[in-house]
Amino acid sequence: MISLVNSDRLKELKVQFEQSLTSLDAVHNLISVDGKTIRGNRGKNRKPVHIVTAYDGGHHLSLGQVSVDEKSNEIVAIPQLLRTIDIRQSIVTIDAMGPQTAIVDTIIKGKADYCLAVKGNQETLYDDIALYFSDVNFLEGLQEKGQYYQTVEKARGQIEVREYWVSSDIKWLCQNHPKWHKLRGIGMTRNTIDKEGQLSQENRYFIFSFKPDVLIFANSVRGPWSVESMHWLLDVVYREDHHQTLDKRAAFNLNLI
Repeated sequence: MISLVNSDRLKELKVQFEQSLTSLDAVHNLISVDGKTIRGNRGKNRKPVHIVTAYDGGHHLSLGQVSVDEKSNEIVAIPQLLRTIDIRQSIVTIDAMGPQTAIVDTIIKGKADYCLAVKGNQETLYDDIALYFSDVNFLEGLQEKGQYYQTVEKARGQIEVREYWVSSDIKWLCQNHPKWHKLRGIGMTRNTIDKEGQLSQENRYFIFSFKPDVLIFANSVRGPWSVESMHWLLDVVYREDHHQTLDKRAAFNLNLI
């Protein structure tokens, strides 16, 4: 029965309902975008359904979904998704694939800001930012200017220290990488985990379009965890990966609901 429901109409009604619950007065509302594959939907000669979701972590609402065509990918699907929802006055965060110019342009046209993780697939951009943040004395200077933030958490027998740095001194970067529209700042995070004396450390790098503010940056960086938590809920509580319906429309509608 659920396969007979028009997915586009169902999605439209869902978006209208959820946007009626949110307020455009909220500045720096966070929208996290991430994809999820419904593994139980895999067929003998076809790929399983892959759905990209935009999630409002502050209101705990899924704002919209789009199914990725078998011959396409998330780089194409994400702009399509963002054009169907109201992203004004929001910060859109995308972690999984790294920055893409088509996605950045869609976000800017939607009157929103972005905070995007820089991955190795953007080699020169990644290397330039990593080198910029590699000087210890420079990081100390940012700390003195108030462009640094730290949190310490203790849980499950380990201590996790999260550090955040931001910088607006990026004229050189914009000259080297002019395709990133409205780029206003770059940031680095450093996660240090101490588990029974065993230390591990990870540095990550980001580009963003809002006025550099280390607290907004820290909040934006952690935004994708909300959509990942929603995906965990779908898997563990609703056992979505165990759904074996082969009808793609039914699989999409179930995820939407």
